[in-house]
Amino acid sequence: MLSIDKKIEKEVVRIISKTKKIQPARLQPDSNLEKSFGFDTVDVVDIIIELEKNFHIIIPDEVPINTVGDFVDYVSAHALKNAS
Repeated sequence: MLSIDKKIEKEVVRIISKTKKIQPARLQPDSNLEKSFGFDTVDVVDIIIELEKNFHIIIPDEVPINTVGDFVDYVSAHALKNAS
C-alpha cells in the first residue's frame, strides 16, 4: 500500500504531466519545469489551481516553485497539515 506522501506525489505528478502531456515517468523530483519541459507562467498557474482544488490548500504566489519536487514538498507539507 502506498504511503500518504507517495499518494500525494503520484497525484501531483499526474496533474503536472496532464498539463503538458508529459509521461509521468519523465517528471523526476529535480526536473525543472521551465528549463526541462518549457512550462511557462500560465502552465504553472494551471497546475497550482488544480493542486489547490484537489488538495484543498492555498499556494501563495511568493512560494518558490521551480521543480516537480518543489510542488510535491509544498503539497505534502500543507495537505497533511489540513488533514489533521
